Amino acid sequence: MALNQPHEDDYVSEEEYLATEPAAEQKREYIGGRVYAMAGAGYNHNCIAANVLGEFRNHLKGTPCATFMADIRLKLGKDYVYPDVLVDCSKMRGDDVFSSAPVIIVEVLSRSTRKTDTTTKLIRYINLPSLQEYVLIEPDIVSVQVLRRSKNWLPEYFFLGDDVRFESIGLTLPVEDLYDRVDNPDINEYKAV
Repeated sequence: MALNQPHEDDYVSEEEYLATEPAAEQKREYIGGRVYAMAGAGYNHNCIAANVLGEFRNHLKGTPCATFMADIRLKLGKDYVYPDVLVDCSKMRGDDVFSSAPVIIVEVLSRSTRKTDTTTKLIRYINLPSLQEYVLIEPDIVSVQVLRRSKNWLPEYFFLGDDVRFESIGLTLPVEDLYDRVDNPDINEYKAV
């Protein structure tokens, strides 16, 4: 989802954010004492996030791991964000409203979120003790970047024709499966051949 400018210029306490978030008209992230309204995402973004969710959920059926898409908050210390997709293998309960122990987080990049996803969130995510992989997917070109704890968070890149391994959940997928129904020049050219 797209991240807008801060909703308010003044500092907001964590307690204030948590008290007002359930009644907010749109989702809002809380980073460094500032509230950011989440704008809607486009077609390609939603297709990719849904593809990842579906593949992960089907693969993890019958395991303790649960896959969530965009509507469950992730607690990062005193910050709260809504990753596009995350997998949490801890024992979450029915009344839980946030995850604090994801093993993998996927963000579909956009013009408005790229900077935050690749800087602020990256630093916070890789400091989560539970996190094993952080995945960044481009919607307008075919490019999947995977950062893994096991590789000291050094990025690996995957493109059309490659298989990407999600080590934290034991799943390997062709890159093109992540881009099913996506409309961008790379995937359109690939399908035409």
